[in-house]
This record gives sequence, structure tokens and C-alpha cells, in this order.
Amino acid sequence: MGFKCGILGLPNVGKSTLFNAITKSSIPAENFPFCTIEPNLGIVNVPDKRLESINNITKSEKVIPTTMSFVDIAGLVKGASKGEGLGNAFLSNIREMNALLHVVRCFDDENVIHVDGNVNPLKDLETINLELIFADLEVLEKRSLKLEKLIRSGNAQAKKDQGIIQSLKELMENGNLPKLDSFEEEALDFIQSLNLLSTKPMLLIANLSDNESKNKLDELMGYAKQNSINVIPAVIKVEHELANLEEEEQSEYLELLGMDEPVLNKIILSGYKLLNLETYFTSGPQESRAWTIHQNSLAPQAAGVIHTDFERGFIKAEVISYDDFIKCNGESGAKKDGKLRLEGKDYLVEDGDVIHFKFNV
Repeated sequence: MGFKCGILGLPNVGKSTLFNAITKSSIPAENFPFCTIEPNLGIVNVPDKRLESINNITKSEKVIPTTMSFVDIAGLVKGASKGEGLGNAFLSNIREMNALLHVVRCFDDENVIHVDGNVNPLKDLETINLELIFADLEVLEKRSLKLEKLIRSGNAQAKKDQGIIQSLKELMENGNLPKLDSFEEEALDFIQSLNLLSTKPMLLIANLSDNESKNKLDELMGYAKQNSINVIPAVIKVEHELANLEEEEQSEYLELLGMDEPVLNKIILSGYKLLNLETYFTSGPQESRAWTIHQNSLAPQAAGVIHTDFERGFIKAEVISYDDFIKCNGESGAKKDGKLRLEGKDYLVEDGDVIHFKFNV
């Protein structure tokens, strides 16, 4: 589906190390600013234990998870919106992203350079946010000038759009990232068309060390709660070490750390949810497979993810909820217990549904 989750932050905060851990890549991650210049892209399997459970019943020949893309973007510095550092290139890369993972440094290490000389998570966060806002204010100013011409010609929609721009500017000029849920639904299409950096869904990754400053993390968590942004604390260095171990060694290391699974899994899934994506499954003798859809997708749209012919010729969908599929030990048991439903074109697919589509082309 082409969705990209961009990893951003100041230089030397752990972006490339996180990218390497998530994608099992080996791009350079050095102790100097702008080690990453061109963005790096990796396709990542989305961890989902439900697919494994489904296949334990179906015993398919192949198991195919769904995927999403992560992009490691060059480090941002103060003044990027005015061309400092890799400014313009950095901002144009962010504009291509659908969601953002903002890595914030919460650890002290004299061997790892900080571009401002000292570690201050809230100040670092503010630096990034302001650069996104400054870039967006330029976009709003240009669009406002175009709308003025239309308003003078009596265009009523242009007048409404101008009002939305003024509301956005007021929020941004006070240093606030605009929250889309504060706008009426009819305004959202116009805001989305602006492709603003500061309105992209964002998740904060607090990069810790084994002896991290609790105060630094607490400050970041307080900010996030106040601004309704989720935070995932992670020791990215350890996550990178875990990602490079064989499965048995990884299990032993996780047990030693007192963890059930790598924090990376949570980060990947959170990125997936940040994009408002859900998963449905198909399963048979040949393959069990996870498919990505938007939240609130209708059955024909979900079918179209497999092939456009499935959407065009959609007749009906045989649907079993994930819980029923597991409880009934598969499709035949679900049929016997009356848990298999026939759904039509108006059915909203639910996360975890196991579906068999009927179509005619």
C-alpha cells in the first residue's frame, strides 16, 4: 500500500541504530552529525502472533506476514527550515512520509556528541517541532496568497479555506503542533491537501541507556501526556543487539533482561497503528497471509488489496472473526458452530477477520 513511517530527530540520537535494528540492515551509524545524508528505506514484516496461531490450525505451505516501510531520515538541526544543515532536503523527505517516529535522546554519554553540547529532551523536541512549524508557515503563507485572489472574485469556498489557514497559523505561531481532531470534519480534507509536516501522526521513541536519567524520561512523558502523544521508552542499543541474535540466543537474552519480546515489536506495531492500518487474514492449504487495510474499509475495498478484480467483481465475503476461528479450530468448526457469516458490500471489515472472498469477473 506504499505507506512510509519516517524516523527523525536531531543528529546522533539513535535514528540509524533504530533503523538498523528494525530492518536488520547495516547502514552506517557513526558518532558525528549527518552520518546519514540520503534517506534509507527498509521493508519490515509486521509482527503478529495471530497469523502464527491461524497457521497452527491451517498448516499452510507458506506463511506471509504483512509489511510496512520505515525510512531513516537525515538528522535535523536548528534552522533547517532556512536551509541549515541538510535543511530543505530533510524537510522534503519528511513531506513524503505518512507518519513519523521521533527519536529523542534521553541518555548522557560523553562519548556520543550532542549537537547542542548537552542532553535536554524537551529542548530537542522543541527544536524539531519548531522547524516543522516554520516550514509549514511558509506553505500556509503561499496558499493564503492564492486564496486571496479567489476571495476577491467571490469564491465562497476560498473564504472558508482562508479561515482554516488562519486557525492553523494561530496554533503554530504559539509553538503548537496542530491537532486535527480540533477541526470540523469538513475542514480536514482541505488540511490534508496541504500535506503539512506538523500535522503528520507522530510517535516519540525515548532512547535510554541502562543507567538513564529518570528525570529526563519523566519530563518527556509529562510533555507527551499533556499533548496526547504516545511515547515508547527503549534502549535502542540493546534492541539492536537483540535484532542481530539468532532466535534461540535472542530468547535467552530476553529472559535475562526480564522481557517477553523486543521493544522493537511494539515500535513496529505502534507505527502500523499510527497509520490507521488494520489487518485481516486469508488462510488455506497453500498459504496463510496477513493483509493491510485502512481502518473502516468496506469488504470490496479489502478484497481489492488482494487484486483489483476481487473488488470489481465482489459478490460476498465469508467472514470468521479471529477469536471464533481459534476457538472453533478453523473454518470447518466455525461453520459447524454457526460462526461463519456471509457479508455483503456494506460490511466494515474488522481487525483480525479471517475472510474468503467470492467474486465474479
